[in-house]
Amino acid sequence: MIRAREVRAVFPDGVVEIMPTHLAIKKAKEMGLDLILVAPTAEPPVAKAMDYGQWQYEQKKKQSEAKKKQHVIQVKELKFRPNTDDHDYEFKKNHAIRFLQEGNRVKAVVQFRGREIAHVDLGQKLLMRFAQDLAEYGAIEGQPKLEGRNAHIIIAPVKQQKKKKDQSAPSPTPAAPTS
Repeated sequence: MIRAREVRAVFPDGVVEIMPTHLAIKKAKEMGLDLILVAPTAEPPVAKAMDYGQWQYEQKKKQSEAKKKQHVIQVKELKFRPNTDDHDYEFKKNHAIRFLQEGNRVKAVVQFRGREIAHVDLGQKLLMRFAQDLAEYGAIEGQPKLEGRNAHIIIAPVKQQKKKKDQSAPSPTPAAPTS
């Protein structure tokens, strides 16, 4: 189903030719192979003579390898109240640090119940304090938002550069022999 008039045909014996499509298909059939379009946007399009089943198998392998290597970023949610105690705050902050180091985003939520909604400023101060404490590990995505009875902020992980071995440390020198 190659629609181009001519293609750059690549054959298994290493021959690369620019030829009309119908001739390239005919030559591939004589070799017992299929002509597969591998670069349709090139000028002229690149087609390779190979077994179609083998090509499909290789494509599936490439996709599965790419899938294995990708890291899915999750959003981890931590819930607070406006009057959260210091110990609970520190405990949740340590969890957030671990989540950010793993490469996940953190959503900090302050829930207001009953009359607490009158003190939205306390919740926003708590969220800003939380974001400042995590500034070393993550960056804020926007300002705290109030939605209904919840205020939230999202913190994305900061990419950390791999630390190189300390080259400035003096290397041990052998002691001079004393006579």
